[in-house]
Amino acid sequence: MDSPEIYELVFQEPAVEDDVVVVRRTERVGAGGYPIYEDDTGIVRAEISERGEVRMMASGGHQVHPFPVVARPPTPHSTGHAAR
Repeated sequence: MDSPEIYELVFQEPAVEDDVVVVRRTERVGAGGYPIYEDDTGIVRAEISERGEVRMMASGGHQVHPFPVVARPPTPHSTGHAAR
């Protein structure tokens, strides 16, 4: 199965509007055997399965992702990182 080129990662934090980051498939594969996706800055990085399961990957020291992250197909108006 071919993996999508683009996903939106939705960071869901209680009592705050969701933060959406567009990530694109890279040539790399994660430990689970699924493609690694990253945003244009290379800071947001995730391994995403064909079922949309997300495993966030640290791109630097002390980086943690404490809130749930959901992967979804991009919306028609996706252009990059959404402002909060």
